[in-house]
Amino acid sequence: MSDQGGGERFCGVYHKGAVRIADLSGRKMLPISDDLFVTTIENSVFIDKSMLIADVVDSGYKATLFCRPRRFGKSLNLSMLQRFFEIPSPEDPAASNTAPLFEGLAIWDAEGGRYREHHGAHPLIHFSFNDTKKESWPDVLGALADKVAAEYARHGYPLPVEKEAYGEIMAGRFGPGELGSSLLRLSRMLFKHHRKRVVVLVDEYDVPVMGGRTKGYYDEAVSFMKGWLTGAFKGNDALAFAVMTGVQRISKESIFSDLNNLVVNTALNLRSDERFGFTDEEVEALAEYLGRESSMKEVRRWYDGYRFGSVDIYNPWSVLNYFENHCMADVYWGNTSGNAVLGDMVGTADDRTLEKLYRLLENGGSVSEPLDTGVVFPYGATPEPVLWSMLYLAGYLTTDDIESPNNRSVSRALRIPNLEIAQLFRGEIVDRFARVAGGGDRLEAFHRALAAGEGDKVTEELGSVLLQGPSYFDLTSENSYHMLLMGLLFGVPGYGDPRSNREAGRGRFDIQLVPSAVSAPLVTVELKWAREAGAEQLAALADEALAQIADRAYDSEGDGRIVRYGIAFSGKSVAVAVEDSVV
Repeated sequence: MSDQGGGERFCGVYHKGAVRIADLSGRKMLPISDDLFVTTIENSVFIDKSMLIADVVDSGYKATLFCRPRRFGKSLNLSMLQRFFEIPSPEDPAASNTAPLFEGLAIWDAEGGRYREHHGAHPLIHFSFNDTKKESWPDVLGALADKVAAEYARHGYPLPVEKEAYGEIMAGRFGPGELGSSLLRLSRMLFKHHRKRVVVLVDEYDVPVMGGRTKGYYDEAVSFMKGWLTGAFKGNDALAFAVMTGVQRISKESIFSDLNNLVVNTALNLRSDERFGFTDEEVEALAEYLGRESSMKEVRRWYDGYRFGSVDIYNPWSVLNYFENHCMADVYWGNTSGNAVLGDMVGTADDRTLEKLYRLLENGGSVSEPLDTGVVFPYGATPEPVLWSMLYLAGYLTTDDIESPNNRSVSRALRIPNLEIAQLFRGEIVDRFARVAGGGDRLEAFHRALAAGEGDKVTEELGSVLLQGPSYFDLTSENSYHMLLMGLLFGVPGYGDPRSNREAGRGRFDIQLVPSAVSAPLVTVELKWAREAGAEQLAALADEALAQIADRAYDSEGDGRIVRYGIAFSGKSVAVAVEDSVV
Protein backbone atom coordinates (compact mmCIF):
# COMPACT_ATOMS: atom_id res chain seq x y z
CA MET A 1 0.00 0.00 0.00
CA SER A 2 1.06 3.61 -0.48
CA ASP A 3 2.69 5.69 2.23
CA GLN A 4 3.30 9.42 2.38
CA GLY A 5 5.81 10.94 -0.03
CA GLY A 6 5.47 8.30 -2.74
CA GLY A 7 7.01 5.34 -0.92
CA GLU A 8 5.26 1.94 -0.72
CA ARG A 9 4.75 -0.32 2.28
CA PHE A 10 4.70 -4.11 1.96
CA CYS A 11 4.34 -6.40 4.99
CA GLY A 12 5.91 -3.93 7.41
CA VAL A 13 8.69 -2.80 5.05
CA TYR A 14 8.69 0.68 3.52
CA HIS A 15 10.11 0.84 -0.01
CA LYS A 16 11.42 3.97 -1.71
CA GLY A 17 13.41 3.23 -4.84
CA ALA A 18 16.05 0.67 -3.93
CA VAL A 19 15.83 1.56 -0.21
CA ARG A 20 13.96 -0.67 2.21
CA ILE A 21 13.11 0.38 5.75
CA ALA A 22 11.69 -2.34 7.99
CA ASP A 23 9.33 -1.26 10.75
CA LEU A 24 7.49 -4.38 11.81
CA SER A 25 5.99 -2.70 14.87
CA GLY A 26 4.73 0.25 12.83
CA ARG A 27 5.59 2.67 15.65
CA LYS A 28 8.38 4.55 13.83
CA MET A 29 10.66 4.15 16.84
CA LEU A 30 14.37 4.69 16.21
CA PRO A 31 16.95 2.12 17.42
CA ILE A 32 19.00 4.35 19.68
CA SER A 33 21.67 2.29 21.50
CA ASP A 34 20.27 -1.02 20.26
CA ASP A 35 22.81 -3.03 18.27
CA LEU A 36 20.97 -6.37 18.43
CA PHE A 37 19.34 -7.30 15.13
CA VAL A 38 16.37 -9.20 16.57
CA THR A 39 15.21 -6.49 18.99
CA THR A 40 15.95 -3.72 16.49
CA ILE A 41 13.89 -5.18 13.69
CA GLU A 42 11.08 -6.33 15.98
CA ASN A 43 10.67 -3.01 17.81
CA SER A 44 12.26 -0.23 15.73
CA VAL A 45 12.98 1.19 12.33
CA PHE A 46 15.73 -0.75 10.52
CA ILE A 47 17.40 0.55 7.38
CA ASP A 48 18.04 -2.57 5.35
CA LYS A 49 21.72 -3.49 5.13
CA SER A 50 21.06 -7.18 4.54
CA MET A 51 22.95 -7.33 1.22
CA LEU A 52 26.09 -7.42 3.34
CA ILE A 53 25.16 -11.09 3.69
CA ALA A 54 25.48 -11.50 -0.08
CA ASP A 55 28.83 -9.69 -0.03
CA VAL A 56 30.15 -12.17 2.55
CA VAL A 57 28.79 -15.24 0.79
CA ASP A 58 29.96 -14.21 -2.67
CA SER A 59 33.40 -12.99 -1.67
CA GLY A 60 34.82 -16.46 -1.15
CA TYR A 61 37.20 -15.01 1.48
CA LYS A 62 38.17 -17.19 4.42
CA ALA A 63 38.40 -14.20 6.75
CA THR A 64 37.35 -10.56 6.29
CA LEU A 65 38.07 -7.60 8.53
CA PHE A 66 35.80 -4.56 8.12
CA CYS A 67 37.35 -1.38 9.54
CA ARG A 68 34.88 1.46 10.04
CA PRO A 69 34.48 4.24 12.64
CA ARG A 70 32.63 3.61 15.89
CA ARG A 71 28.84 3.87 15.79
CA PHE A 72 28.66 3.16 12.05
CA GLY A 73 26.59 -0.03 12.39
CA LYS A 74 29.32 -2.65 12.76
CA SER A 75 27.82 -4.42 15.78
CA LEU A 76 24.29 -4.38 14.36
CA ASN A 77 25.55 -5.79 11.07
CA LEU A 78 27.39 -8.64 12.79
CA SER A 79 24.30 -9.38 14.86
CA MET A 80 22.36 -9.53 11.56
CA LEU A 81 24.92 -11.95 10.10
CA GLN A 82 24.60 -14.13 13.18
CA ARG A 83 20.82 -14.36 12.98
CA PHE A 84 20.92 -15.15 9.28
CA PHE A 85 23.61 -17.82 9.20
CA GLU A 86 23.27 -19.55 12.57
CA ILE A 87 21.71 -22.96 13.08
CA PRO A 88 19.05 -22.46 15.76
CA SER A 89 20.38 -23.40 19.17
CA PRO A 90 18.22 -24.79 22.00
CA GLU A 91 20.34 -22.67 24.37
CA ASP A 92 19.60 -19.45 22.44
CA PRO A 93 15.86 -18.67 22.07
CA ALA A 94 16.55 -15.62 19.88
CA ALA A 95 17.84 -17.92 17.16
CA SER A 96 14.79 -20.21 17.09
CA ASN A 97 12.92 -18.80 14.07
CA THR A 98 14.44 -15.80 12.33
CA ALA A 99 13.04 -16.33 8.82
CA PRO A 100 10.11 -13.89 9.33
CA LEU A 101 12.62 -11.16 10.26
CA PHE A 102 14.37 -11.43 6.90
CA GLU A 103 11.41 -12.09 4.61
CA GLY A 104 10.88 -8.43 3.72
CA LEU A 105 14.54 -7.56 3.35
CA ALA A 106 16.54 -7.38 0.14
CA ILE A 107 18.60 -10.51 0.85
CA TRP A 108 15.52 -12.71 0.98
CA ASP A 109 14.46 -11.86 -2.57
CA ALA A 110 17.90 -11.33 -4.13
CA GLU A 111 18.72 -13.45 -7.18
CA GLY A 112 15.51 -15.42 -6.93
CA GLY A 113 16.05 -16.22 -3.28
CA ARG A 114 19.28 -18.17 -3.75
CA TYR A 115 20.82 -16.83 -0.52
CA ARG A 116 18.08 -18.49 1.55
CA GLU A 117 20.02 -21.75 1.39
CA HIS A 118 22.51 -20.16 3.79
CA HIS A 119 19.83 -19.16 6.29
CA GLY A 120 20.13 -21.18 9.50
CA ALA A 121 22.75 -23.37 7.85
CA HIS A 122 25.91 -22.94 9.94
CA PRO A 123 27.04 -23.42 13.53
CA LEU A 124 28.25 -20.00 14.56
CA ILE A 125 30.56 -18.43 17.14
CA HIS A 126 30.07 -14.76 18.02
CA PHE A 127 32.31 -12.64 20.23
CA SER A 128 32.09 -8.93 20.97
CA PHE A 129 35.06 -7.24 22.63
CA ASN A 130 33.55 -3.77 22.88
CA ASP A 131 33.78 -3.75 26.68
CA THR A 132 37.24 -5.29 27.16
CA LYS A 133 39.24 -2.09 27.60
CA LYS A 134 40.53 -2.46 31.16
CA GLU A 135 43.15 -0.91 33.42
CA SER A 136 45.50 -3.92 33.41
CA TRP A 137 46.21 -7.00 31.34
CA PRO A 138 45.05 -9.45 34.04
CA ASP A 139 41.71 -7.61 34.06
CA VAL A 140 41.51 -7.96 30.26
CA LEU A 141 42.28 -11.68 30.46
CA GLY A 142 39.52 -12.04 33.03
CA ALA A 143 37.04 -10.29 30.76
CA LEU A 144 38.08 -12.44 27.79
CA ALA A 145 37.74 -15.60 29.87
CA ASP A 146 34.21 -14.58 30.89
CA LYS A 147 33.26 -14.05 27.25
CA VAL A 148 34.71 -17.40 26.20
CA ALA A 149 32.87 -19.16 29.02
CA ALA A 150 29.61 -17.47 28.04
CA GLU A 151 29.97 -18.45 24.37
CA TYR A 152 30.72 -22.04 25.32
CA ALA A 153 27.62 -22.00 27.54
CA ARG A 154 25.54 -20.66 24.63
CA HIS A 155 26.48 -23.85 22.77
CA GLY A 156 25.51 -26.22 25.57
CA TYR A 157 25.34 -29.39 23.46
CA PRO A 158 28.89 -30.82 23.14
CA LEU A 159 29.62 -34.40 22.22
CA PRO A 160 29.60 -36.68 25.28
CA VAL A 161 33.35 -37.24 25.04
CA GLU A 162 33.90 -33.49 25.29
CA LYS A 163 31.58 -32.82 28.19
CA GLU A 164 34.10 -32.80 31.02
CA ALA A 165 36.49 -30.33 29.37
CA TYR A 166 33.54 -28.35 28.00
CA GLY A 167 32.01 -28.00 31.43
CA GLU A 168 35.28 -26.75 32.90
CA ILE A 169 35.48 -23.98 30.31
CA MET A 170 31.78 -23.09 30.76
CA ALA A 171 32.57 -22.63 34.44
CA GLY A 172 35.43 -20.29 33.58
CA ARG A 173 38.18 -22.74 34.64
CA PHE A 174 40.97 -22.70 32.07
CA GLY A 175 44.05 -24.84 32.08
CA PRO A 176 47.43 -23.60 30.77
CA GLY A 177 47.01 -22.34 27.22
CA GLU A 178 43.30 -23.20 27.06
CA LEU A 179 42.12 -19.60 26.76
CA GLY A 180 44.48 -18.97 23.85
CA SER A 181 43.21 -22.06 22.00
CA SER A 182 39.56 -21.67 23.03
CA LEU A 183 38.34 -20.30 19.68
CA LEU A 184 39.96 -23.09 17.67
CA ARG A 185 38.71 -25.72 20.11
CA LEU A 186 35.09 -24.51 20.08
CA SER A 187 35.02 -24.35 16.28
CA ARG A 188 36.22 -27.97 16.08
CA MET A 189 33.68 -29.13 18.67
CA LEU A 190 30.82 -27.50 16.76
CA PHE A 191 32.06 -28.87 13.42
CA LYS A 192 32.26 -32.34 14.89
CA HIS A 193 28.78 -32.07 16.38
CA HIS A 194 26.97 -30.54 13.37
CA ARG A 195 29.15 -31.91 10.57
CA LYS A 196 28.96 -28.46 9.06
CA ARG A 197 31.69 -25.86 8.93
CA VAL A 198 31.56 -23.00 11.38
CA VAL A 199 31.11 -19.25 10.90
CA VAL A 200 33.10 -17.04 13.31
CA LEU A 201 32.16 -13.41 14.02
CA VAL A 202 34.42 -11.16 16.13
CA ASP A 203 33.16 -7.66 16.81
CA GLU A 204 35.49 -4.79 17.84
CA TYR A 205 38.54 -7.04 17.82
CA ASP A 206 40.86 -4.05 18.32
CA VAL A 207 39.41 -2.79 21.63
CA PRO A 208 41.80 -4.74 23.92
CA VAL A 209 44.74 -3.75 21.69
CA MET A 210 43.86 -0.05 21.67
CA GLY A 211 43.26 -0.24 25.41
CA GLY A 212 46.71 -1.74 25.76
CA ARG A 213 48.21 1.15 23.81
CA THR A 214 46.99 3.66 26.39
CA LYS A 215 47.15 1.47 29.51
CA GLY A 216 50.52 -0.17 28.98
CA TYR A 217 49.70 -3.75 27.96
CA TYR A 218 49.90 -3.39 24.18
CA ASP A 219 52.44 -6.20 23.65
CA GLU A 220 50.43 -8.65 25.76
CA ALA A 221 47.20 -7.81 23.91
CA VAL A 222 48.80 -8.16 20.48
CA SER A 223 50.43 -11.45 21.43
CA PHE A 224 47.18 -12.93 22.74
CA MET A 225 45.02 -11.78 19.82
CA LYS A 226 47.58 -13.02 17.31
CA GLY A 227 47.63 -16.52 18.79
CA TRP A 228 43.88 -16.68 19.41
CA LEU A 229 42.91 -15.61 15.88
CA THR A 230 45.69 -17.35 13.95
CA GLY A 231 44.98 -20.67 15.64
CA ALA A 232 41.34 -20.55 14.57
CA PHE A 233 41.67 -18.96 11.14
CA LYS A 234 44.77 -20.58 9.63
CA GLY A 235 44.61 -24.17 8.47
CA ASN A 236 41.39 -24.85 10.39
CA ASP A 237 39.23 -27.30 8.40
CA ALA A 238 36.33 -26.59 10.74
CA LEU A 239 36.07 -22.96 9.56
CA ALA A 240 33.61 -21.93 6.83
CA PHE A 241 34.53 -18.25 7.02
CA ALA A 242 35.10 -15.48 9.55
CA VAL A 243 34.08 -11.83 9.69
CA MET A 244 35.68 -9.33 12.05
CA THR A 245 35.09 -5.65 12.68
CA GLY A 246 37.14 -2.91 14.27
CA VAL A 247 38.03 0.76 14.03
CA GLN A 248 41.79 0.54 13.64
CA ARG A 249 43.48 -1.93 11.35
CA ILE A 250 46.30 -3.27 13.49
CA SER A 251 49.04 -4.14 11.02
CA LYS A 252 49.72 -7.56 9.60
CA GLU A 253 53.22 -7.28 11.01
CA SER A 254 51.80 -7.46 14.53
CA ILE A 255 48.54 -9.43 14.78
CA PHE A 256 47.95 -10.82 11.30
CA SER A 257 51.48 -11.65 10.12
CA ASP A 258 50.63 -15.35 9.72
CA LEU A 259 47.15 -14.88 8.23
CA ASN A 260 47.64 -14.79 4.49
CA ASN A 261 43.95 -15.62 4.01
CA LEU A 262 42.70 -12.40 5.66
CA VAL A 263 41.17 -9.64 3.50
CA VAL A 264 40.98 -6.16 5.06
CA ASN A 265 38.17 -3.86 3.94
CA THR A 266 38.47 -0.16 4.89
CA ALA A 267 36.60 2.94 3.79
CA LEU A 268 39.01 3.19 0.84
CA ASN A 269 37.64 -0.03 -0.69
CA LEU A 270 34.77 -0.26 -3.16
CA ARG A 271 33.45 -3.61 -1.98
CA SER A 272 30.68 -3.27 0.62
CA ASP A 273 31.11 0.51 0.52
CA GLU A 274 27.45 1.25 1.33
CA ARG A 275 26.89 -1.42 3.98
CA PHE A 276 28.08 0.69 6.94
CA GLY A 277 26.59 4.13 7.55
CA PHE A 278 23.63 5.63 5.67
CA THR A 279 23.58 6.68 2.03
CA ASP A 280 21.87 9.87 0.88
CA GLU A 281 19.00 7.84 -0.57
CA GLU A 282 18.54 6.02 2.73
CA VAL A 283 18.47 9.22 4.77
CA GLU A 284 16.00 10.80 2.33
CA ALA A 285 13.76 7.73 2.59
CA LEU A 286 14.01 7.75 6.40
CA ALA A 287 13.21 11.48 6.56
CA GLU A 288 10.20 10.94 4.31
CA TYR A 289 9.02 7.94 6.30
CA LEU A 290 9.22 9.96 9.53
CA GLY A 291 7.60 13.02 7.94
CA ARG A 292 10.81 15.08 8.28
CA GLU A 293 11.58 15.88 4.63
CA SER A 294 12.16 19.56 5.35
CA SER A 295 15.18 18.69 7.54
CA MET A 296 17.35 17.27 4.75
CA LYS A 297 19.37 20.44 4.12
CA GLU A 298 20.41 20.68 7.76
CA VAL A 299 21.07 16.96 8.21
CA ARG A 300 23.36 17.02 5.17
CA ARG A 301 25.41 19.92 6.54
CA TRP A 302 25.84 18.33 9.93
CA TYR A 303 26.19 14.58 9.30
CA ASP A 304 26.89 13.85 5.61
CA GLY A 305 30.27 14.16 3.93
CA TYR A 306 32.02 10.83 4.44
CA ARG A 307 33.28 8.99 1.39
CA PHE A 308 33.34 5.20 1.72
CA GLY A 309 34.57 3.71 -1.53
CA SER A 310 32.48 5.36 -4.25
CA VAL A 311 29.54 6.29 -2.00
CA ASP A 312 28.76 9.40 0.04
CA ILE A 313 27.90 8.32 3.60
CA TYR A 314 26.18 9.90 6.61
CA ASN A 315 27.08 9.19 10.22
CA PRO A 316 24.18 6.85 11.16
CA TRP A 317 24.37 7.38 14.92
CA SER A 318 24.08 11.14 14.55
CA VAL A 319 21.29 10.93 11.97
CA LEU A 320 19.19 8.71 14.23
CA ASN A 321 19.77 10.95 17.24
CA TYR A 322 18.98 14.04 15.17
CA PHE A 323 15.56 12.66 14.21
CA GLU A 324 15.00 11.27 17.72
CA ASN A 325 15.61 14.74 19.19
CA HIS A 326 13.03 16.47 17.00
CA CYS A 327 15.59 17.50 14.36
CA MET A 328 17.81 19.42 16.75
CA ALA A 329 21.31 19.62 15.26
CA ASP A 330 24.02 18.86 17.80
CA VAL A 331 27.26 16.94 18.31
CA TYR A 332 25.92 13.43 18.98
CA TRP A 333 28.69 11.12 17.73
CA GLY A 334 31.50 12.98 19.50
CA ASN A 335 29.75 12.61 22.86
CA THR A 336 29.53 8.81 22.76
CA SER A 337 33.07 8.27 24.05
CA GLY A 338 36.38 10.03 24.52
CA ASN A 339 38.03 11.55 21.47
CA ALA A 340 41.50 10.39 22.46
CA VAL A 341 42.95 10.14 18.95
CA LEU A 342 41.88 13.67 18.05
CA GLY A 343 42.91 14.97 21.47
CA ASP A 344 46.38 13.44 21.06
CA MET A 345 46.82 15.10 17.69
CA VAL A 346 45.69 18.56 18.79
CA GLY A 347 47.25 18.43 22.25
CA THR A 348 50.75 17.60 21.03
CA ALA A 349 50.76 19.38 17.66
CA ASP A 350 53.80 21.46 16.78
CA ASP A 351 53.63 24.60 14.61
CA ARG A 352 53.69 22.62 11.39
CA THR A 353 50.85 20.33 12.47
CA LEU A 354 48.83 23.20 13.95
CA GLU A 355 49.01 24.97 10.61
CA LYS A 356 47.52 21.88 8.95
CA LEU A 357 44.77 21.62 11.56
CA TYR A 358 43.82 25.27 11.05
CA ARG A 359 43.77 24.71 7.30
CA LEU A 360 41.36 21.80 7.71
CA LEU A 361 38.88 24.10 9.45
CA GLU A 362 38.86 26.60 6.59
CA ASN A 363 35.91 26.45 4.18
CA GLY A 364 36.81 23.65 1.77
CA GLY A 365 40.12 23.12 3.57
CA SER A 366 42.19 19.96 3.20
CA VAL A 367 45.67 18.62 3.85
CA SER A 368 47.57 16.19 1.66
CA GLU A 369 48.94 13.20 3.56
CA PRO A 370 49.66 9.52 2.81
CA LEU A 371 47.47 6.97 4.57
CA ASP A 372 48.77 3.74 6.02
CA THR A 373 45.68 1.81 7.06
CA GLY A 374 47.82 -0.95 8.57
CA VAL A 375 48.72 0.96 11.71
CA VAL A 376 51.84 0.01 13.67
CA PHE A 377 52.04 1.63 17.08
CA PRO A 378 55.58 2.56 18.12
CA TYR A 379 56.75 3.04 21.66
CA GLY A 380 56.65 6.60 22.95
CA ALA A 381 54.84 9.44 21.23
CA THR A 382 52.87 8.53 18.13
CA PRO A 383 54.43 10.21 15.08
CA GLU A 384 52.36 12.57 12.97
CA PRO A 385 51.99 10.28 9.90
CA VAL A 386 50.47 7.55 12.07
CA LEU A 387 48.08 10.03 13.69
CA TRP A 388 46.69 11.13 10.31
CA SER A 389 45.95 7.50 9.45
CA MET A 390 44.36 6.92 12.85
CA LEU A 391 42.18 10.02 12.47
CA TYR A 392 41.03 8.75 9.08
CA LEU A 393 40.19 5.25 10.28
CA ALA A 394 38.45 6.63 13.38
CA GLY A 395 36.14 8.85 11.30
CA TYR A 396 37.50 12.33 12.05
CA LEU A 397 38.72 12.77 8.47
CA THR A 398 37.67 11.46 5.08
CA THR A 399 39.01 11.50 1.55
CA ASP A 400 37.66 11.29 -1.98
CA ASP A 401 40.98 9.86 -3.21
CA ILE A 402 40.40 6.11 -3.13
CA GLU A 403 42.70 4.97 -5.93
CA SER A 404 45.27 2.29 -4.98
CA PRO A 405 43.91 1.86 -1.44
CA ASN A 406 46.86 -0.23 -0.27
CA ASN A 407 49.56 2.12 -1.57
CA ARG A 408 51.01 3.77 1.52
CA SER A 409 53.04 6.31 -0.47
CA VAL A 410 50.08 8.00 -2.18
CA SER A 411 49.26 11.41 -0.71
CA ARG A 412 45.53 11.90 -0.38
CA ALA A 413 43.55 15.10 0.18
CA LEU A 414 42.09 14.63 3.67
CA ARG A 415 39.18 16.78 4.81
CA ILE A 416 36.80 17.15 7.72
CA PRO A 417 33.56 15.49 6.57
CA ASN A 418 30.89 17.73 8.08
CA LEU A 419 29.90 20.38 10.58
CA GLU A 420 29.63 17.94 13.50
CA ILE A 421 33.25 16.82 13.14
CA ALA A 422 34.42 20.41 12.60
CA GLN A 423 32.87 21.21 15.99
CA LEU A 424 34.94 18.44 17.56
CA PHE A 425 38.17 19.77 16.04
CA ARG A 426 37.30 23.29 17.15
CA GLY A 427 36.52 22.13 20.68
CA GLU A 428 39.86 20.35 21.03
CA ILE A 429 41.71 23.45 19.80
CA VAL A 430 39.85 25.67 22.27
CA ASP A 431 40.58 23.21 25.08
CA ARG A 432 44.30 23.16 24.29
CA PHE A 433 44.65 26.92 24.17
CA ALA A 434 42.50 27.41 27.24
CA ARG A 435 45.19 25.42 29.05
CA VAL A 436 47.87 27.56 27.42
CA ALA A 437 46.06 30.71 28.56
CA GLY A 438 45.85 29.47 32.15
CA GLY A 439 42.26 28.25 32.06
CA GLY A 440 38.94 28.91 30.37
CA ASP A 441 38.32 32.08 32.39
CA ARG A 442 41.62 33.62 31.27
CA LEU A 443 40.94 32.73 27.65
CA GLU A 444 37.48 34.29 27.85
CA ALA A 445 38.99 37.45 29.37
CA PHE A 446 41.45 37.64 26.48
CA HIS A 447 38.62 37.22 23.96
CA ARG A 448 36.54 39.99 25.57
CA ALA A 449 39.49 42.38 25.68
CA LEU A 450 40.41 41.72 22.05
CA ALA A 451 36.89 42.37 20.71
CA ALA A 452 36.58 45.46 22.93
CA GLY A 453 39.82 47.00 21.63
CA GLU A 454 41.40 47.02 25.12
CA GLY A 455 45.07 47.08 24.16
CA ASP A 456 46.44 47.10 27.72
CA LYS A 457 44.39 44.05 28.72
CA VAL A 458 45.38 42.21 25.53
CA THR A 459 49.04 42.98 26.30
CA GLU A 460 48.62 41.69 29.85
CA GLU A 461 46.93 38.44 28.81
CA LEU A 462 49.39 37.72 26.00
CA GLY A 463 52.30 38.44 28.33
CA SER A 464 50.88 35.96 30.82
CA VAL A 465 50.47 33.33 28.09
CA LEU A 466 54.07 33.76 26.96
CA LEU A 467 55.43 33.47 30.50
CA GLN A 468 53.36 30.43 31.53
CA GLY A 469 52.64 28.63 28.27
CA PRO A 470 54.97 27.70 25.42
CA SER A 471 58.65 26.99 25.91
CA TYR A 472 61.13 29.66 24.89
CA PHE A 473 62.66 27.07 22.57
CA ASP A 474 59.34 26.61 20.72
CA LEU A 475 59.11 30.31 19.86
CA THR A 476 61.64 30.40 17.06
CA SER A 477 59.97 32.38 14.27
CA GLU A 478 57.09 34.68 13.41
CA ASN A 479 55.15 31.59 12.37
CA SER A 480 55.46 30.17 15.91
CA TYR A 481 53.69 33.22 17.33
CA HIS A 482 51.24 33.21 14.45
CA MET A 483 50.20 29.61 15.25
CA LEU A 484 49.96 30.46 18.96
CA LEU A 485 47.76 33.49 18.40
CA MET A 486 45.58 31.64 15.88
CA GLY A 487 44.89 28.94 18.44
CA LEU A 488 44.01 31.51 21.09
CA LEU A 489 41.46 33.09 18.73
CA PHE A 490 39.28 30.03 18.17
CA GLY A 491 35.96 30.25 19.98
CA VAL A 492 35.72 34.04 20.33
CA PRO A 493 32.01 34.77 20.99
CA GLY A 494 30.31 36.50 18.08
CA TYR A 495 32.89 35.33 15.52
CA GLY A 496 33.62 32.45 13.22
CA ASP A 497 37.00 30.74 13.11
CA PRO A 498 40.00 33.06 12.68
CA ARG A 499 41.12 33.55 9.09
CA SER A 500 44.79 33.42 8.26
CA ASN A 501 46.93 34.72 5.40
CA ARG A 502 44.00 35.64 3.15
CA GLU A 503 44.21 38.12 0.30
CA ALA A 504 42.51 41.43 1.11
CA GLY A 505 42.96 45.00 -0.04
CA ARG A 506 46.48 45.32 -1.40
CA GLY A 507 48.06 42.28 0.23
CA ARG A 508 47.52 39.41 2.66
CA PHE A 509 46.62 39.99 6.29
CA ASP A 510 48.02 37.79 9.05
CA ILE A 511 44.84 37.09 11.04
CA GLN A 512 41.30 38.37 10.82
CA LEU A 513 38.16 37.75 12.87
CA VAL A 514 34.98 38.29 10.87
CA PRO A 515 31.91 38.93 13.04
CA SER A 516 28.91 36.63 12.96
CA ALA A 517 27.04 38.88 15.39
CA VAL A 518 25.79 42.29 14.21
CA SER A 519 27.29 44.22 17.12
CA ALA A 520 30.79 42.72 16.89
CA PRO A 521 33.59 44.65 15.13
CA LEU A 522 35.81 43.34 12.35
CA VAL A 523 39.17 42.56 14.00
CA THR A 524 42.42 42.50 11.99
CA VAL A 525 45.77 41.49 13.46
CA GLU A 526 49.21 42.00 11.90
CA LEU A 527 52.23 40.34 13.54
CA LYS A 528 55.91 41.22 13.68
CA TRP A 529 58.79 39.30 15.22
CA ALA A 530 62.37 40.04 16.15
CA ARG A 531 64.90 37.53 17.41
CA GLU A 532 66.17 40.05 19.96
CA ALA A 533 64.49 43.36 20.71
CA GLY A 534 64.11 45.72 23.65
CA ALA A 535 60.87 47.35 24.77
CA GLU A 536 61.26 50.41 22.52
CA GLN A 537 62.08 48.33 19.48
CA LEU A 538 59.08 46.06 20.10
CA ALA A 539 56.77 49.07 20.50
CA ALA A 540 58.05 50.47 17.19
CA LEU A 541 57.46 47.12 15.47
CA ALA A 542 53.92 47.00 16.83
CA ASP A 543 53.25 50.50 15.47
CA GLU A 544 54.69 49.45 12.12
CA ALA A 545 52.40 46.43 12.01
CA LEU A 546 49.38 48.58 12.89
CA ALA A 547 50.19 51.07 10.14
CA GLN A 548 50.52 48.21 7.63
CA ILE A 549 46.85 47.25 8.10
CA ALA A 550 45.69 50.71 7.03
CA ASP A 551 48.32 51.19 4.33
CA ARG A 552 47.38 47.92 2.61
CA ALA A 553 43.63 48.23 3.29
CA TYR A 554 43.31 44.77 4.82
CA ASP A 555 39.97 45.69 6.39
CA SER A 556 38.56 47.82 3.56
CA GLU A 557 35.48 45.60 3.38
CA GLY A 558 34.59 46.39 6.98
CA ASP A 559 31.22 48.01 7.53
CA GLY A 560 30.79 49.76 10.85
CA ARG A 561 33.22 49.36 13.73
CA ILE A 562 36.70 47.97 13.03
CA VAL A 563 39.51 47.12 15.44
CA ARG A 564 43.13 46.88 14.29
CA TYR A 565 45.98 45.31 16.21
CA GLY A 566 49.69 45.49 15.56
CA ILE A 567 51.41 42.91 17.77
CA ALA A 568 55.18 42.43 18.03
CA PHE A 569 56.92 39.49 19.72
CA SER A 570 60.45 38.71 20.82
CA GLY A 571 61.12 35.74 23.07
CA LYS A 572 58.74 36.05 26.01
CA SER A 573 58.06 39.75 25.42
CA VAL A 574 55.14 41.33 23.56
CA ALA A 575 54.05 44.84 22.53
CA VAL A 576 50.55 45.72 21.32
CA ALA A 577 49.32 48.73 19.36
CA VAL A 578 45.58 49.10 18.81
CA GLU A 579 43.23 51.33 16.84
CA ASP A 580 39.45 51.26 17.29
CA SER A 581 37.34 53.20 14.80
CA VAL A 582 34.07 53.35 12.87
CA VAL A 583 33.92 53.39 9.08
